[in-house]
Amino acid sequence: MITGPTPELDERGLDRAYAVLSGGTFAVLTGAGVSTDSGIPDYRGAGAPKRTPMTVTQFLRNDDSHKRYWAGSHLGWAHFDAAEPNAGHRMLATLEETGFVNGVVTQNVDGLHVRAGSRRVVDLHGSMDRVHCLHCGQTFARQSIAARIDSDNPWLSRPDAVTLNPDGDAEITSVERFIAPACSVCGGPLKPDVVFFGEFVPPVKFAEARDIVGQADALVIAGSSLVVNSGIRLLEHARRNKRPIVIINRGETKGDSRATVKLDAGASETLAALAERLLG
Repeated sequence: MITGPTPELDERGLDRAYAVLSGGTFAVLTGAGVSTDSGIPDYRGAGAPKRTPMTVTQFLRNDDSHKRYWAGSHLGWAHFDAAEPNAGHRMLATLEETGFVNGVVTQNVDGLHVRAGSRRVVDLHGSMDRVHCLHCGQTFARQSIAARIDSDNPWLSRPDAVTLNPDGDAEITSVERFIAPACSVCGGPLKPDVVFFGEFVPPVKFAEARDIVGQADALVIAGSSLVVNSGIRLLEHARRNKRPIVIINRGETKGDSRATVKLDAGASETLAALAERLLG
């Protein structure tokens, strides 16, 4: 394994990554570190506050938790939705357009890869811009649900007090007065189309991600500490198929010992520097 010695861009490491990636196509797995330059915080990066996200069991079985999640998610949504793709997102879209990247698999729920122009994207953990009914399956755009929450809870708006979390949630303490959104078709409970802690990635979606990795000549992992099991499974799929693996992340990851090249640096600036080399 080749490891960059500092958190700054390592020119020798970039050259080695270029040598690995320039001979064919590569798949990209991204985590929260790709979106930090867009103003969305990381769960595990340096300085990230410790927090325990709500589990799916809490959300489904406890009315207070259900309200608390929807209130916090709504407060965070405006900030989350306002985030713009950064240089890393844009460079991946350009590399796909020019034939280097065969697809992006993301653990993020922010939708920024699609907004940046990437076409083949698998959002392993879902996307915050979709909401579905847990009873009848009806799907709604998040904007329409947000408008209903605003109408039902005009007192809730506290933009100056919002502390945004990586999944678009925000910290909130009082939810007694909050009216949670319900399905306009059947009256059932609504849930953002994201994988909560305690849930599994849908098998069909994971199979799509595995296909992207399997069809590429190499795998790049950017901005993920690989703590989540789905990321490690994709890394192992690439390793078993003898594909070289490039990991870009500030700090250690659970996959460093299996990487062909490890760059200890920020995701967006490193992806931009790699793209510059690849595009000539």
